[in-house]
Amino acid sequence: MTPRIAVLLNTLGLYAISVVLLAAFVFQITLQELPCPLCLLQRVAFTALAVGLILTLRYGPKPSHYGLTIIAALAGAGIAGRQVLLHIQPGDPGFGSSILGFHFYTWAFIFFIGAIAACAAVLLFNKQFAGRDQPPSLGLFDRVAVWLVISITFVNAAGALIECGVGFCPANPVVYELLHRPDTT
Repeated sequence: MTPRIAVLLNTLGLYAISVVLLAAFVFQITLQELPCPLCLLQRVAFTALAVGLILTLRYGPKPSHYGLTIIAALAGAGIAGRQVLLHIQPGDPGFGSSILGFHFYTWAFIFFIGAIAACAAVLLFNKQFAGRDQPPSLGLFDRVAVWLVISITFVNAAGALIECGVGFCPANPVVYELLHRPDTT
């Protein structure tokens, strides 16, 4: 695998992460489905997953960048797997809407496992690591991917702050804490 192919794969990965984070936020806003604490942690894991990809785009392919991505994906798979197990009993409606029969946390689990497999496969191609001291040159497509995932991450972080306030997030959120005015009557 050439360094340019590695850059393209990392860029496509960033776009995929952006789509996932944006879809979760759109569902949150349009369907008023506030994310639970495990959902928020999965979003953090997706962001951590993006960090490894961004490092590869910025500094070139290195095994440590893929290692960071694998660790983030393992954490995300653990969090999503926990939520799958919470709702695995027959008759449990799950948390939030489903897409093609699966809830977001199930799709997140599948995505994280796929990311682990993809990073492991990419690590098999040693040519991308050989004698590369110069970072790759990035085109507009690559730079847009980086800034898109960063922007969506900030929007999600702001949404989490508005939802939870400065305290702990409720297990089953129903209101945005910073926008909610308690009744004083």
